[in-house]
Amino acid sequence: MSDAFYKNSIQNFLKQTEDEIFGTIAYGDRYDTVATQKDAWIEQIRLLRRALAHAPCGSILFEYTLPRVGGRIDNILLINNTVFVLEFKIGATSYPSDAIRQVRTYAFDLENYHEESRQRKIVPVLIATNVPCDYRKQNEPEDVILTNGDDLGAIIIRNTDTSCKSLDVDAWAGSRYAPTPTIIEAARSLYINHCVDNIAQNTAAENLTKTSDAVQKIIEKSKQDQQKSICFITGVPGAGKTLAGLNIAIENQKATGQSGACLLTGNQPLVSVLREALAKDDHQQHGTPLAKARESTKSFIQIIHGFRDASLNNMQNPPVENVVIFDEAQRAWNQSMLSDFMQKKKGPVLNRLTDGQRTYFLSMSEPELLIDYMNRHQDWAVIVCLVGGGQDINTGEAGIQEWFASLKRSFPDWHVYVSDEINVSEYLGNQSFQDLTDGLKCETVKELHLSVSVRAHRTQDVAGFVDAVLDGDTATAADKYNKLSGIYPIYITRNLNTAKQWVRNQTEGKNLRHGLIASSNGRRLRADGIWVESKCKPEKWFLGDRKDIKSSYFMEEVASEFDIQGLEIDYAVIAWDADYRYENGQFQCYKPSGSRWLYINKEDKRRYLKNAYRVLLTRAREGFVIFVPQGDDSDSTRRCKFYDELFEYLKSIGIEELF
Repeated sequence: MSDAFYKNSIQNFLKQTEDEIFGTIAYGDRYDTVATQKDAWIEQIRLLRRALAHAPCGSILFEYTLPRVGGRIDNILLINNTVFVLEFKIGATSYPSDAIRQVRTYAFDLENYHEESRQRKIVPVLIATNVPCDYRKQNEPEDVILTNGDDLGAIIIRNTDTSCKSLDVDAWAGSRYAPTPTIIEAARSLYINHCVDNIAQNTAAENLTKTSDAVQKIIEKSKQDQQKSICFITGVPGAGKTLAGLNIAIENQKATGQSGACLLTGNQPLVSVLREALAKDDHQQHGTPLAKARESTKSFIQIIHGFRDASLNNMQNPPVENVVIFDEAQRAWNQSMLSDFMQKKKGPVLNRLTDGQRTYFLSMSEPELLIDYMNRHQDWAVIVCLVGGGQDINTGEAGIQEWFASLKRSFPDWHVYVSDEINVSEYLGNQSFQDLTDGLKCETVKELHLSVSVRAHRTQDVAGFVDAVLDGDTATAADKYNKLSGIYPIYITRNLNTAKQWVRNQTEGKNLRHGLIASSNGRRLRADGIWVESKCKPEKWFLGDRKDIKSSYFMEEVASEFDIQGLEIDYAVIAWDADYRYENGQFQCYKPSGSRWLYINKEDKRRYLKNAYRVLLTRAREGFVIFVPQGDDSDSTRRCKFYDELFEYLKSIGIEELF
């Protein structure tokens, strides 16, 4: 597939006839474009020939296609060290805000993801040809040049960086374009023997590599010295802790040629989606029967509860793995939660144990049980804990404090390795690092902290915006929204169909996924056709194509915070119910109970609900729209005021409304 409909030097472009240029563009058109677009190309050719008559040497491209994203840039000019990104609106009498965002986004993507454009001057230009010469757009953006085309030649000359000679057009057009992958894409890439360098940006890949190398050294030392070790990897939001865990597990499986390492997680949707994605890839690429491929992925990515229960099959035998990676280790259960669950749900398992074994087992928290299981190895073992903060959404989660308490209580001979960032309150709460590690063989390894986000660049600041919104900090939220709005669209609407159509428009013709998500407590959304109690099947929702009615694309099935945590989609409709309600200038928490809402008093449950919305609002990689229902005063569970105050609060932040 050609990277552009037309690609040539500016000199040759000026020498060719209008018909020759148009013929090449039309021949490259694989989309059977409508006549209005073909007329627009003629206008572009004429305008560009005038503008480039006195331009420096360089190259020109028509309809350059961005890989993966699928967007087509009207024109690219490569002149000296400058990449001009041109978006045309032929016949437009104003500068549409969506067109400004579009050309800005193209420039942003080239700067961050396109290797040949890095370290180059990127100049986005929007040309609306019928704008009067004396027209000045109110609040004209600083980063996008607006013109009707009459002064385009002067704009090009004025903004060209002449510090080096022009880029080679073939090298530029064929450059590697590497947008940050989703965790599903990253897992697939690692599984087929790629390395993190190939699936993350330079600084992020370097950071991930350093962390993986540091853990590998700990593994090698543990093996050589016949010691038991545990290390804690921390990271900024979106730093790729799960990706690091996958990389460590895969590298150790390659080294041993067997199931010597695995990634464990309590996130069942993540397990289901990753297993199915890898199995389908294996089936499609190597012809492996799907049933066999699914079986092989089970040893690589495991649900933590199955691993835990396996420890009870024989209270002396160790697991087959010498290396295990626990994702979201802070979410392991405390003693009370584990004991209560096992007695209610796992009676047959407990009945196989002696009275002494049962008492011993039920006295342990999940971290202590898991360390105990790995401690059965007679030679060496390594536990890698991936630690996140601020997204606990379940009752009974112990935090990483319980891992250290278990080590001090029962396994003081283990060697402990921590990052130099683990002592912040996000991870330790009110407990001091000194108290936490006193009496342990603890060593600080700075490489165990992932300090660079691997998420798409445009979502780097979304987490801060979401924190401010959920904290009710209007001023900070407004400031962050203004910074985001140019490159990461966020809207609100009272019309669900409008929200759905907006995300469909963003992903049409592109390899991008959209979907509908909502709080698991948002049960009164059912009146608007959103039934959160009907559980989606995550592997269908995340992996199904546009023809699959169970896929996210249809927006008939809704994913909750439990379904989507640890996973991402490109564009989201986020339905906001009256469970996390804005009342009298602050958020209040409610849970549905029959035909009424009950106020939530317990601080931990209030935190879980707030974090549920934090998860929902940070799942979209490219942009999202919040749907706030109208409500109905004839229904006491859906009174208009439950939703109106929230909507007005979001509008006060400056979030633009869709109609």
